[in-house]
Amino acid sequence: MKHKNIIKQMTLEEKASLMSGHNFWNTKAIERLGIPSIMLTDGPHGLRKQGGKADHLGLNKSLPATCYPTAATLANSWDRTLVNNVGQDIGKEARSEKVSVLLGPGLNIKRNPLCGRNFEYFSEDPFLTGELASEMVKGIQSNGISACPKHYAVNSQEHMRMTIDEIVDERSLREIYLSGFEKVVKKSNPHTMMSSYNKVNGEYANENQHLANDILYSEWGFDGVVVTDWGGNNDRIAGLKAHNQLEMPSTNGITDKEIVDAIHEGELDESILDDAVDQLLSLIEKVRLDDKESVQVDYVEHHNKAIDAARQSMVLLKNEDNILPLKSGTKVAVIGDFAQKPRYQGAGSSLINPYNLSNPLKSLEDSFLNIVGYAQGFKRMGGKSSNLLKEATSLAESAETVILFIGLDESKEAEGVDREDLKLPQNQLDLVESVIQVNKNVIVVLVGGGALELPFADHVQGILHTYLSGQGGGEAVVDLLIGKHNPSGKLSETFPIQYSDVPSSDYYPGDQATSEHKEGLFIGYRYFETANLPVHFPFGYGLSYTTFEYNNIRIDGLTVSFDLTNTGEMAGAEIAQLYIEKVDSKIFRAKRELKGFDKVYLDPGETKRITIELTKRDFSYYNTVINDWEIETGNYKIQIGSSIQEIHLEEIINMDGVVSALYLKNEFPNYASASVKAIPDEEFERILGRKLPPKNWDLDKELEMNDTINQAQYKNWLGKTLYNFIILFHVFFKKVGKPLTANNVYFVINMPFRQIDRFSGGRVSKKTVELFLSWINR
Repeated sequence: MKHKNIIKQMTLEEKASLMSGHNFWNTKAIERLGIPSIMLTDGPHGLRKQGGKADHLGLNKSLPATCYPTAATLANSWDRTLVNNVGQDIGKEARSEKVSVLLGPGLNIKRNPLCGRNFEYFSEDPFLTGELASEMVKGIQSNGISACPKHYAVNSQEHMRMTIDEIVDERSLREIYLSGFEKVVKKSNPHTMMSSYNKVNGEYANENQHLANDILYSEWGFDGVVVTDWGGNNDRIAGLKAHNQLEMPSTNGITDKEIVDAIHEGELDESILDDAVDQLLSLIEKVRLDDKESVQVDYVEHHNKAIDAARQSMVLLKNEDNILPLKSGTKVAVIGDFAQKPRYQGAGSSLINPYNLSNPLKSLEDSFLNIVGYAQGFKRMGGKSSNLLKEATSLAESAETVILFIGLDESKEAEGVDREDLKLPQNQLDLVESVIQVNKNVIVVLVGGGALELPFADHVQGILHTYLSGQGGGEAVVDLLIGKHNPSGKLSETFPIQYSDVPSSDYYPGDQATSEHKEGLFIGYRYFETANLPVHFPFGYGLSYTTFEYNNIRIDGLTVSFDLTNTGEMAGAEIAQLYIEKVDSKIFRAKRELKGFDKVYLDPGETKRITIELTKRDFSYYNTVINDWEIETGNYKIQIGSSIQEIHLEEIINMDGVVSALYLKNEFPNYASASVKAIPDEEFERILGRKLPPKNWDLDKELEMNDTINQAQYKNWLGKTLYNFIILFHVFFKKVGKPLTANNVYFVINMPFRQIDRFSGGRVSKKTVELFLSWINR
């Protein structure tokens, strides 16, 4: 124990007090022992330090900071150096504001494209996720502060996120949902980790012995501090036993007393508390900041870096007849509300107050294009307007080319709520249809944090997806449209033709008690490639204004090398991707998996030799009998491509391993054929190793502290009234154009009753809540 002498001087009450926050963002100090308070605050893609009243969901404005592209956007860059640099910049801004722990990056896997928080997450692929998140952590922590990867683990949906039980088999858990976290722990040594709200296989993540003690600390060797998501504590004593050292935010001593009482009653060994205090003190020692230190931030430089990050992360999805880049003097009509009022980030705890904000329309007007006019085109929050539609159509008719800015508004993607579908609002689809009737040269600029259904894709000339590109997105998108810079982003997720094609679409979201991951390993491209199902745009796809050629693959041991040449007339970057495919596998598995990549910048005619190092782990699957990784013996194809569907080079190597007796194809016919959209309970249970728990609430059971207002609607008139009252407010705020407030009101519906006294700091006591529940249960 590193801090044994200090801990000896503490009273039991003082030790317990360190296990929860002093307020919303700060830990407690013990001045007599020289233990300072440190600040933790949000910041996956920028610093969100609130200057006044604090809250978790972005209701109150934070101090100005650089708003970089979100993780979903940065992931499309496939650029380790870029992501590291963004992390460095965000960490520097955090340090300048005396923030010791930056809560990010988010690296949950995009199991389903409807997850409302996907804009904060990197990818559907754990390898890409882990590589980029590791660089983000390294960049942040290079400033002497701590990053805090989140949300550990399997936080796959926002609906019922504080109580939902994510039911996932161990192999899928290890290969898909934990693999990115493992890479981050081993490659970048984060000083903190945030646990998720949800349950995993019956236990809350924050008190899950398997996730925390067995895997995170024992197997991976994590030596930092685990902090709850804000309000994510269920049972404080169980949490401590599972290495959760810090509960946030403050509960005004409510759970501190629970710790003291548990020790007095023999329920908790004091040595567990001492170990937790020791780990917290080690964190404070690593990240404590000198109050006299002054760190200066050049916000103009950071804005320029935000522009560059956005440029490298946007994805050119279509460029028919080389309509892009646009030529000087082209008569252009700019249509769409997002051109004048950009949507550049998500909502909730990652809501940044940008130090600067570029505007696509102004940047277009300042370019060499001949902008003949601008039309709003549609109501941002939905609803028909014949006047806006007519104005836009008339303007489109007068131009050579139309740049049409469409996408998802602020109400569609946010913490606490999931998307309802993959569709664009109908008023925007009507606008596209009207514009293409009068002008054949239409370039669509998409905004939004993820995949979309694009029914018009065959009828427009160009599509550029900006994702959520941060405060510099306005300048970046214009630089790409006019060819000042060459697009180089590639999709870090699959775009299905329609939502019903998504493998988890029949299971997502878990609506009441559980969320069953019946699709297992087969998410994203792992499903579409194995099932041979067509998609609109595949994983790893993205166009450029130049062309590239792949040649001369060579494999020496586990070192793969090949030549990459820019065969076009413009300098640009190519993202070369390495996939591994098992030949004649006897076990069910994805057809191919990403195991390496490199982003390479080349001048016209230039050739570079690219080298990618593989490891034995890259060929392995997780064996749940031996609880370890192993290689299935036999031949493997090493494939080099420009996307999952465009493989240019291939060689076969042989790997020594074992003949597996697990996961045999003949024993799991639906998984073997990737027919996972309607997996029988029996087949899933055999992979799971146990019977499935009930997926729905027991409506006859009395409501308890871990139940929610959502469940109260099924009780007496009081429960129904409470539920409907909140829904009324949710609908009202949406109607009056306040989507962020509407989403935050909806968040209350899914909050467990146990959090009321803690979130209110005891102002609404536990006894009062219990009394209220007794009335609802009558």
